[in-house]
Amino acid sequence: MKKLIQYINQFTEKTGQWVSWISLILVVLIGIDVLLRYAFSWSSSANQELEWHLFATLFLLGSAFALKHDRHVRVDVFYSRFSDSKKAWVNLIGTLIFLIPFCLVVIQTSIPFAIDAWEISESSPEPGGLPHRFIIKSTIPVGALLLLIQAVSEGLSSLLIILNRPAE
Repeated sequence: MKKLIQYINQFTEKTGQWVSWISLILVVLIGIDVLLRYAFSWSSSANQELEWHLFATLFLLGSAFALKHDRHVRVDVFYSRFSDSKKAWVNLIGTLIFLIPFCLVVIQTSIPFAIDAWEISESSPEPGGLPHRFIIKSTIPVGALLLLIQAVSEGLSSLLIILNRPAE
């Protein structure tokens, strides 16, 4: 079990490092867009859509990395005061009841959505928009799958803490 956790965590770490480069590209693109808009009064639908696509990709593909590093949204009113064992129980129950079913539903519902977009070669309806919208729609099931894989690791890690055999 510890080997599986280690393998999943390494995989998530590597994918997270690759995905993090999107944030740099996004910042540069936004900077260029702002410069062109305010200095030259020029704007492009394609630039704005690319910003949206990069942000969505960063969010979807980076969610597993955020989970691995405990950088996701959590209400810590009580959780922060819990012992490691109680935190592990909360994490395990939350993972089994909420996170894994959520990932499975997103995967199940988004695959046909992405397939439909590929079949019609969906593109932006905006004049001058991006031509390959099906690519961004494909990141939805991929992101949910990456999150599901990391959820398995988190659930197993919590189980090991409960059994008093932490993975680290």
